[in-house]
Amino acid sequence: MFQTAADPRQTPTPEFIAEIRRRFPVEREIDRILTRKMKRRSGPGYSPISLDDLIRGTTDLISRHLDGGFKLSKARWLTGGASKIQMAFDLEWDGPKGEGRRITPMVLRMEPPESVVETSRAREFQLLQTLQDVVPVPPCFWVDPDGESLPHPALVYGFAEGVTKPTNLVSTQVTGIGLNYGPEFRPRLGIQFLEQIGRVHKAGTAFQDKLTNFDAAQSGSNDAVIRQVNWWRRVWEEDRKEDDPLMEVTYNWLIRNAPKLDHVSIVHGDCRGGNFLFTEHDAKITAWLDWELAYLGDRHQDLAWSTMNPFCHIAEDGKTELVSGFFPLNEYLETYERLSGLPVDRKRLSYYRVLASYVSVVICMGTGYRVAHGGKTHQDIVVSWLAMISHSILEQLRATLEEVI
Repeated sequence: MFQTAADPRQTPTPEFIAEIRRRFPVEREIDRILTRKMKRRSGPGYSPISLDDLIRGTTDLISRHLDGGFKLSKARWLTGGASKIQMAFDLEWDGPKGEGRRITPMVLRMEPPESVVETSRAREFQLLQTLQDVVPVPPCFWVDPDGESLPHPALVYGFAEGVTKPTNLVSTQVTGIGLNYGPEFRPRLGIQFLEQIGRVHKAGTAFQDKLTNFDAAQSGSNDAVIRQVNWWRRVWEEDRKEDDPLMEVTYNWLIRNAPKLDHVSIVHGDCRGGNFLFTEHDAKITAWLDWELAYLGDRHQDLAWSTMNPFCHIAEDGKTELVSGFFPLNEYLETYERLSGLPVDRKRLSYYRVLASYVSVVICMGTGYRVAHGGKTHQDIVVSWLAMISHSILEQLRATLEEVI
């Protein structure tokens, strides 16, 4: 059903916001972020921000943590990270502990007024710091969680060397869609990818007490799963232009069938090819990227997301489908089990494939439309494209749900 001219999602009242919060309880930090989004929904849209503005804001942020004696140089726009505004720069300083004068390449990662995924810089910052000794991630230095120094919430992390795809790959697709690493890089990157995400998944129980910006999860409970489902149902109710009965049917099925955790994992949330950097001379993963959707929950969500059709492609033989550009499905899952020491439950994987399709519809048909309609992002072409393909993703959801019912 289409909304009337007085769309409550475009100009939400306090009562509208409170009712959605009541109906769909989520993690505390996610509730804060989504509530902030809705309170600002009817405010101004995106307007260009100059490099000079970002330099001034970044300088103010750093000065809150350093006494002085630092200098920013070589500021430039950085592509990638499509949902966020990014600036690369060099910082001349004495190091985090006053070790001596040095120049450190860094990146500012800042939100637009609204993003196609509304997330927490505080969570991303805390998780990157926690995972420093687990897998390759960029070093994280400072965070502006509420946009006190910069126009919007942001964090500053170290620049990591590498590429997201082979430089000889010609592609007009959004990063990660049908990404083909080729026979040269495929096996070496695939092994590292699965071994390292397995390490992340195993680390959940050990590190969750340190992740204070995340609600805890517990083995034997499905509370974390239900919070995750409610997160995306809440976003759907906040952002959609029109409703669809399939979304109601799927939500009810996901709640009724939410499995209990067998192991608490750190879940990346956007686990796929294209979300890590690697160096081409040695095919080594140098940094995992885009942790903004991470939460404490079930590893099967990462496995399900990475096996989604858009992240697959056909191998050179013209018939073998490669998951996330790496291996055929059975080999992919068996290799994960062998390297991680964690089992893959195919029934549980099917549940999370439904959730992955549901999330995709929310992002494309719900938030993609809303952010483009409100003029809230610098990536208006990308989010409009997401809205455009949403009905094909809705059909994917129907087919995926039909397989498990």
